[in-house]
Amino acid sequence: MSVEAEKAVLGTFLECPYLLKETVLTETHFSDPKHRKLFAAMKRIAQQGDEPDIVTLSTTEDVADFGGLSYLNEVSAFANETKFDQYEVLVLDEWKEREKRRILVVAAQENWDIDKITTALTRLNEGRITDHHDISDLLHEVAEAPWTPTERKMGAPSGISELDKMLNGFNDGDSIILAARPSMGKTDFMIHFAKSVGWHGYLPIVFSLEMAADKIRDRLIGSIGGFNRMKLRNPYHDLSEEQKRMWIEVIGKASETRMQIFDGAGQSIADIRSKIRKSINRFPDRKPVVFIDYLTLIRPERYYGGNMHLQVTEISRAIKETAKEFSCPIITLAQLSRDVEKRSDKRPLMSDIRESGSIEQDADVVIFLYRDSYYNAEADPRVAEVIVAKSRNGAVGTVRVSYNRNTGVIQDLYRS
Repeated sequence: MSVEAEKAVLGTFLECPYLLKETVLTETHFSDPKHRKLFAAMKRIAQQGDEPDIVTLSTTEDVADFGGLSYLNEVSAFANETKFDQYEVLVLDEWKEREKRRILVVAAQENWDIDKITTALTRLNEGRITDHHDISDLLHEVAEAPWTPTERKMGAPSGISELDKMLNGFNDGDSIILAARPSMGKTDFMIHFAKSVGWHGYLPIVFSLEMAADKIRDRLIGSIGGFNRMKLRNPYHDLSEEQKRMWIEVIGKASETRMQIFDGAGQSIADIRSKIRKSINRFPDRKPVVFIDYLTLIRPERYYGGNMHLQVTEISRAIKETAKEFSCPIITLAQLSRDVEKRSDKRPLMSDIRESGSIEQDADVVIFLYRDSYYNAEADPRVAEVIVAKSRNGAVGTVRVSYNRNTGVIQDLYRS
């Protein structure tokens, strides 16, 4: 297993050289001498600014050190970018097992005391990441803070000013759940958030597991131009002359969002992570903000005998881990259970989130959408409530916005 995992990692490096910048692996983590030499050569070539592919390796290095050109082609066949994280963990785990056996042999030969053995074994678990912070260093960073003027650090803006005041924007590493019953406007709000962060220099990455990319595109156009979405089915016949004159400008503003859309059904967290990484590599000057529509359409890594609670628990935890690893906000849409319909006040509660236990625990922010006009004919159909039910580092409360269901346009209510 160790050799195959190493081949898979090295093959993926050959196909996706940018991963060399992100990996925690070093030469020592590889068991096969050929693999150690190959990894060192690829790192060396990458540091020189070249692509460490098979052609470059065969012209700049002695390929006999790596088993020859045929072996490089064999390694390349193991490439799988989607599963890279799994392969990397396998290589690290195998290295830890080898190191553990070596430590125990040396400890027996040199008669180490138990504390020394424990320290050496504990150090192995730091092979994945360095997560140690000395409090003295952390305090030094803020020692002069009361006397040093600094600009308030805001997260990615939602496009709703009162919501940004409550949350300080969408913050790095946060898992944000946006939940509502059907027909409340979840997708329109997601698109509003995505275009806002895009216009402010972030990279909105949208995983639309239910709606096709062209439908997302049309909703984006409609929300920017204020066009009725029904008219976008046949713009030639249905748009007015004034709307047609606006068209090119609207298309330009939509393009400025740099929105990246992945609309494959049944994507797993591993698929999502791989595509986030690809997008970051393509737009290195933009910080990502990830949107997933929606949570229970993500394919779990394990089936758990059909137990939905365990599947959602796995997915919810993985979303939070992904947000933390990429240091970006992830906004995930979620459905609410029908229990909402049974109450006289149909504003959502935390318990209304399907399989709510793990989601509530893992999420940093939980936002509900509610339109009273859906249930009450006398209510203003233009008003939607954005209810912040949980905010680990901010305030909770309700923000009222203007929402046009036909165009997807969302505005601060006091400005509309």
